Amino acid sequence: MKPRWPSAYLLLVLTTLFWSGNFVLARAVHLQVPPIGLSFWRWSLAGLILLPFVWRNMAAKWSLVRCHLLLVIALALLGVSSFNTLVYLGLQTTTASNGVLLQSIIPLVIILLSRLILGLLVTAGQGLGILASLLGVLIIITRGDLQVLLQLAVTRGDLLVLAAVIAWGFYSTLLKKLPTALRGLPLLGYTIAIGVVGIAPFYAWEIAQGTRMTLSAVTLTSVGYVAIFPSLLAYLFWNRAIEQLGPNRSGQFIHLMPVFGSLLSVSFLGERLHLYHLVGILFVAAGIYIATLRGDRGQETEGRRQKTEDRRQKIEGRR
Repeated sequence: MKPRWPSAYLLLVLTTLFWSGNFVLARAVHLQVPPIGLSFWRWSLAGLILLPFVWRNMAAKWSLVRCHLLLVIALALLGVSSFNTLVYLGLQTTTASNGVLLQSIIPLVIILLSRLILGLLVTAGQGLGILASLLGVLIIITRGDLQVLLQLAVTRGDLLVLAAVIAWGFYSTLLKKLPTALRGLPLLGYTIAIGVVGIAPFYAWEIAQGTRMTLSAVTLTSVGYVAIFPSLLAYLFWNRAIEQLGPNRSGQFIHLMPVFGSLLSVSFLGERLHLYHLVGILFVAAGIYIATLRGDRGQETEGRRQKTEDRRQKIEGRR
C-alpha cells in the first residue's frame, strides 16, 4: 500500500488556509453579522449541503454511533457548538492579532491533552519544532518588536478565544478514541446535526436580545464561505489528518494560520508584506519540517499501536 503521508500534509495545509480565511472574514464582518447567528447558519447550511450525500451512511452507522454516543456528543459540542461560536464571540471584542496568537497555542494544548488522555509522549523533534514555529508566530504577531507582545491587553474576547482553544484541544484529542469505521463523513454528519442543536438555544437568546442578521450580499457570502470551506472541507480534512498522523503532529500545522492570515491580509486588505513576515514564515516552516517530516520513531510507534487497536476493534465487531 502506498504511504498516505503527503496527502495528509496537504489536507492540513488546506485546512489551516480555510480557517485563516474564516478568521479574517469573521473579524471583517463582525459588525454586520452577529456571532452566534453566523455560527448557527454556518453549520445549518453545511448540514443541508452534506445531508443528501451522507444520510444513508449515517443510518447504516447508527448502531456503532449508539455504542459511542457520549463520545460523539462530546465531539459535536466541542468541535461544532463551542469552538467557532466562542471564536466569533471573542472576535467581537478582541483584535485578530490577539485571536491568532491565542490560536497558536493549540499545538501545545493538544500535546498536553494527548499526554493526559491518550498517554502519547512528546518526541524531541516535536518539541523543538513547536518552539521554532511558535517563535515564528510571535515574530509575525509582534511585527518583530517584543514590546508589542508586552503591551497586549487581556480582554473578555481573549478569554473566549482561549476557551475555544481548549475546546479544540479536547476535540482533536478525543478524535483518536473513535473506532476507524466511524470516522469520515458519517462522523461529520452526526457532529454537525448534534452541534446545531447545541447552538440553537444560544441563537434563540441572541435573537431575543434584538440582534438579528439581515439578508445582504455580505451576510450571504459570509455564511456561504464559512459553511463550505472552514466547515465541511476543513473539518473533513482535519479529521482525516488526525486519523493518519495523530493529534500531536497534526496540531503543529495550526502555526500556519498567522502565515496565511498575513498573506490573505496582503492579498485582500491591501496590507504590505514586511521583512518580519518573511522571517516568521521561515521559522514556522522550519518548525513544521522538524516536527513532522523527519519521521520521529515515537510517532511511528504510535502508528503501529493504532493499527493494532484498529485490528482489535474489527475483530470484536465481527463477534
